[in-house]
Amino acid sequence: MDTRETIRTIKKELRLSMNGVASTLMRERGIDYKLNFGVELPRLQDIARQFAPDHTLAQELWKENIRECKILATMLQPTETFYPEIADIWVESIRQTELSQQLVMNLLVRTPYASEKAFCWMADERPMFRYTGFLLLARLLMNGAVMNERAELEFLDQAETALHDTSVPVRKAALCALQKYGMQSGETAERVEKIMLRE
Repeated sequence: MDTRETIRTIKKELRLSMNGVASTLMRERGIDYKLNFGVELPRLQDIARQFAPDHTLAQELWKENIRECKILATMLQPTETFYPEIADIWVESIRQTELSQQLVMNLLVRTPYASEKAFCWMADERPMFRYTGFLLLARLLMNGAVMNERAELEFLDQAETALHDTSVPVRKAALCALQKYGMQSGETAERVEKIMLRE
């Protein structure tokens, strides 16, 4: 089965799993896509399991302006061919926080450059990059990542600045990363508390 045929098969699966109520609710909450089948994440995971990870397939799915295709792309993209430049391109094209969350959870957190990108994106001017950067760092911290002193200082500075960001999602993602950092030890909890007391 070639890539186009595989995508046709996937779209057929999506239509069969369509949930109009979920799609309408998402639209009403401002989660707007060109096309949204309203398919729940567990069902998307089931669909993804039917296919082997494939770089070409994932890249083509990401190009589709369909919610479920983009989420499936994050599930089917092999980590070893998801180069940093591609990560930048994908994040630049994201318009919905849900997609950023899925990209972080399903793919970015497993890349060898995850930490580097998290710090780079946290300092970016673009809200979706900042949001994704903080989310990625929060996920890395959840997975047991430990920062050196220089990285900690940079993170705390970026997070404190982000708590005043005009973008609500960026503020929430920064707060999430601070919470995960604060859970590492009594010392990190004190640092977070000092930042929160200044707010």
